[in-house]
Amino acid sequence: MPIIFLSPSLQPFNEYEGGGNEQQYMNEVADAMEPLLLGNAIRYTRSSPRDTLAGVIRQSNEGEYDLHLALHSNAAGASMSGQLNGSDFYYYRYSEWGKRAAETLAETYREIAPCRVQVLATVRLAEVTKTNAPAVLVETEYHDNSTGADWIRSHIEEIAANLTKGLTIYFGLPFIETVGKPRCAVVTTQESPLNLRECPSLEATVLARIPRGACVTVYSTWKEWSVVGYQDYLGYAASAYLT
Repeated sequence: MPIIFLSPSLQPFNEYEGGGNEQQYMNEVADAMEPLLLGNAIRYTRSSPRDTLAGVIRQSNEGEYDLHLALHSNAAGASMSGQLNGSDFYYYRYSEWGKRAAETLAETYREIAPCRVQVLATVRLAEVTKTNAPAVLVETEYHDNSTGADWIRSHIEEIAANLTKGLTIYFGLPFIETVGKPRCAVVTTQESPLNLRECPSLEATVLARIPRGACVTVYSTWKEWSVVGYQDYLGYAASAYLT
């Protein structure tokens, strides 16, 4: 199953017009994304607000991630301060998978963005050029004017859901919009184990075989399938055999 490194901004000194700051609101977006990621069968590791940028990059490179996703908001230079709006999706110029991810996330983001959305190649941003995994840095909107800052503050949940939707498209998974609280279930097959699969299909790769009577965590349901956590695995299992 896919796993991402989720990296909200480390910049509390980037103050929002009208109050709050970039670190605060990007961590709120990450908070809202966490249950949605699990409910859509995407595992994650998340950086801490106490980390440094070098530490975040090191942590990301110590794991094997399918994507590094950095969450930011933008501010214009001194000469244009407060005058710009829009969203930018940055990727490392020489990363084909980074480009694919940026284009997919940006195309999805256009469904909710109030202004223009750009996909931009870079060789300068360390969080996309120094990470081993393909990486995307999202500038969700400009926060140095009241229009952009107010839009971010009032769309935290929508931004989180939209970015999660973009990730499911990138990873080839169905998007499960409604995710409730995780709940426990027991495997109720007659004799054989229950297959935990990579995708909601009987043809999909089997990640694990869950014994009859085992307890699992159910994060969401999609048609006749459930997104299930079992030990270190996260995947899809047939809902009919879960009670």
